[in-house]
Amino acid sequence: MSASTPAERLRTALDMFELGEQMMRSRLRRERADMDEEQLEEALRRWLHERPGAEFGDFPGRASARVLRGSQRVAKASS
Repeated sequence: MSASTPAERLRTALDMFELGEQMMRSRLRRERADMDEEQLEEALRRWLHERPGAEFGDFPGRASARVLRGSQRVAKASS
């Protein structure tokens, strides 16, 4: 059954985000078994913020020039 209310759709999106984060954490542990927990969390943070192909988010389209609170990067609009 598909989510029908905005709250249900948001909950589904957040659950999917958490699952993706868990999957990447597992991948990092498998590929880099020598990392301690602090290094693993730093690698996960870097992946979330700097992964190739999604530097300005995952949505295909024009990049936003907005500055998000807590972010040092500013997305530049593409030509």
